[in-house]
Amino acid sequence: MAVAAVHTLASLTVGDEIATETYHLDRGNLVRYAGASGDFNAIHYRDDIATEVGLPGVLAHGMLTMGLSVQPVVDWIGDPGRVVDYQVKFTRPVVVDPKTGATVSVSAKVGAIDAEANTARIDLTVTYEEATVLGKAQVQLTFA
Repeated sequence: MAVAAVHTLASLTVGDEIATETYHLDRGNLVRYAGASGDFNAIHYRDDIATEVGLPGVLAHGMLTMGLSVQPVVDWIGDPGRVVDYQVKFTRPVVVDPKTGATVSVSAKVGAIDAEANTARIDLTVTYEEATVLGKAQVQLTFA
């Protein structure tokens, strides 16, 4: 059994990249997420409905994208209870092609350290097709 690394606030420097991850989504992922979340909006599985309402195709659920994006930080810190705040602004949809799917990339960097509060802000860069899909994506971690 591997022992998880213990991360301390003192070991961090603003600008450090603490985690990266790439996720490939396909339509099956969207179906499974819809079942788990109860979000059966047709724009997440029917091309005809998505295009009818002006979208470029079937979209990944925003909350799926948001959840995938924070996971590398949770894996790095080792305890989801240390996430005390997580915010994003949805800036661009992730279109999941029926044949090729979609690839979402995440980079997590230390954006700010508050030694007095014993917290760090982790800034996420989340991209799809080389464009940012989540703006102001920030995770607040406690080291208390």
